Amino acid sequence: MFLTIRTTGTPERPATDLGYLLHKHPDKAQAFSTSYGTAHVLYPEAEAQRCTAALLLEVDTVALVRRGKGKGRGGAPDAALAQYVNDRPYAASSLLAVALSSVFSSAMKGVCKARPELPGEVRPLRVEVPALPARGGTDLVRKLFEPLGWAVTVEPVALDTEFPEWGDSRYVSLVLESDALTLAEALRHLYVLLPVLDDAKHYWVAPDEVDKLLRVGEGWLPGHPEQRLITSRYLSRRWALTRQATERLELVRLAEADDSEVEEIDNAVAAETEAEEKPAPLAVRRREAIVTALRQSKAARVLDLGCGQGHLVQTLLKDPAFTEIVGVDVSMRALTIASRRLKLDRMGERQASRVQLFQGSLAYTDVRLKGYDAAVLSEVIEHLDLPRLPALEYAVFGSARPRTVLVTTPNVEYNVRWESLPAGRVRHGDHRFEWTRAEFRAWADAVAERHGYGVEFVPVGPDDPEVGPPTQMAVFTQTAPKEAKVA
Repeated sequence: MFLTIRTTGTPERPATDLGYLLHKHPDKAQAFSTSYGTAHVLYPEAEAQRCTAALLLEVDTVALVRRGKGKGRGGAPDAALAQYVNDRPYAASSLLAVALSSVFSSAMKGVCKARPELPGEVRPLRVEVPALPARGGTDLVRKLFEPLGWAVTVEPVALDTEFPEWGDSRYVSLVLESDALTLAEALRHLYVLLPVLDDAKHYWVAPDEVDKLLRVGEGWLPGHPEQRLITSRYLSRRWALTRQATERLELVRLAEADDSEVEEIDNAVAAETEAEEKPAPLAVRRREAIVTALRQSKAARVLDLGCGQGHLVQTLLKDPAFTEIVGVDVSMRALTIASRRLKLDRMGERQASRVQLFQGSLAYTDVRLKGYDAAVLSEVIEHLDLPRLPALEYAVFGSARPRTVLVTTPNVEYNVRWESLPAGRVRHGDHRFEWTRAEFRAWADAVAERHGYGVEFVPVGPDDPEVGPPTQMAVFTQTAPKEAKVA
């Protein structure tokens, strides 16, 4: 198996920086042992203007068979000779993907101790894979790579050049070019998509592959138009794992929704103004309403569930009445941004002791969420598919059971007051639904009844006499310690 990565440069920004990024010196040819053979790294060219790194993987077909996945695709029995004579030594597959992650592990993580500024730099990249199995053909190759910012040149490989009437094989020759990606992003794309195109893996897919997929796919997989196909093939079509990954990716899309876009919408909705005074944006008024409700409940220890980039956590930290504030989100990217927003690395010890951020999915019960005075779900539920709401409901109201729960969500009736929103459109592209006041009340009343809470409703923003407020908030207060019912 063979793959090359090429970049170009200038005397001020030499292409040989690729050696620092890959942690492999351009003047050396190196060999690395893998479970299924030997990976060689060498540089066919290494100049300031152009530098190319090549990865050559020599596959040990005997080792592949002995470890259980060489008997035809997926481990199915095959003819004795076919166990050893197949395309595995030549065609890019999960074997090459694993070699990439093993040999270039630091580069894939975006780590370079010698030159820490390099991994974050976008640079011209050209990746060539001479022989790539593509179950789905050239069209699928383009559908997978082009949305990620690659210019794709893909040519089918003929079954036999002397007999063109036989048609094309399932293999393609692939060239990827981009001026808008970092090397780490490029390697992560290849790591996931090479075995997806092959539609097979050389090892057994265990449950921890879901975590691996979400980690390597962070920042690009949740919004990929072929996300479902990628997830299914990467997890070898194991239904339970695919479903788990899909659910978690849906929550990631929520967390990675563009806050700036949401703020812009909120600003537009809140722009109904008195002539002499411009009102605060709706996002600010929403946080103010949440803080007021938390103070009225006398909550000191607060969960911000689906905290996103940390706007509410930042607001709560300004009030000493809140002694412990925990932000929970499924997206590490969002949590990283929140950490930067809060300046956790520069925060004083006393202030830092009041706040923590951790990763978690609201679709699953989590013992870390138990024992808090209050939990906030601010603009969260509308980003979930309706069939997933019962899982969130049970995780929050049935398992965690804080004394107070605040839930805010858009009021779809108010959308007619926003002139720039076309009729029938929701406020944000990731909203799976937007409820009327009656629909929200029906849902909230049923949740309260099932889990032993009372519920009150509070308008947020200007309360229009005809269509109500732009945001509706439900304040749940625990009334009984009874056993919660599963929704």
